[in-house]
Amino acid sequence: MRLDDLRPSDNVEDRRGESYGGGGLGPRMVFGGGGLGLVVVLVLSLFFGVDPSQLLNGSPAPQTRQEAGPRGDDADYEFARRIIGSAEDVWSPLLRQRGVHFTPATFTAYDYATPTGCGTGQSSAGPFYCPSDAHIYLDLAFFKELSQRFGAPGEFARAYVIAHEYGHHIQNLLGAMDRRGGPSRGADNASVHTELQADCYAGVWAYHANQQFAILQNGDVDGALRAASSVGDDTLQKENQGYIVPDSFTHGSSAQRVRWFVRGLEDGRMDACDTFSAPSL
Repeated sequence: MRLDDLRPSDNVEDRRGESYGGGGLGPRMVFGGGGLGLVVVLVLSLFFGVDPSQLLNGSPAPQTRQEAGPRGDDADYEFARRIIGSAEDVWSPLLRQRGVHFTPATFTAYDYATPTGCGTGQSSAGPFYCPSDAHIYLDLAFFKELSQRFGAPGEFARAYVIAHEYGHHIQNLLGAMDRRGGPSRGADNASVHTELQADCYAGVWAYHANQQFAILQNGDVDGALRAASSVGDDTLQKENQGYIVPDSFTHGSSAQRVRWFVRGLEDGRMDACDTFSAPSL
């Protein structure tokens, strides 16, 4: 992935190294409680399908990573700043064309756990977006997990993860998180529509970032497709419990996640990402 022309964002907050001993997730961690009509889908489980019951049971206070001076994840932090900066540069004109005022999200890097506008954020949930404070939260140790556990190494796979979360921010600005309608259960429930649209928006970002900054190199797209496929509900359920329960999907199948990311990547049209009106996912 070529990063030379990407501008590091200043809309960042570095909480790495801070100690936070908060308890479990508060009630405001429920995603869509005021709009999507979902009762138990947590913001912290939006990206990687973490079992919400595990999160609601709370967790022990985190340890603190004691590192003086430069940290081993400083390069990852600077990488994330550049991806966030490119998202700002891509989405600001796209929303302006639609008559929507763009306000940037804040990228927050942290270790283990951190307070958020949605309750206590925990790294066990993976990257997540909190609509209450418009922050994207990420424990940078997740990048190693993305490579080792999910089999999606490479910078563009990491960029896809951040772009997906920024897609949630765009949904928040557009009011998509307040949309009702459709089933609340089943393989095509409202949460799945929301997550697949964020995947599509990640593809839209990739298309325009490449047009503006020539970021893509050989193999990059394959890395993002592996990342999208590895976090499909069917793949994660098969890995974790040995069988698939479509009625419990929150993000969509691996094939769906890949399909909607590619749809956004094909020509960068936001209108192609209307999962809520699509006859099929």
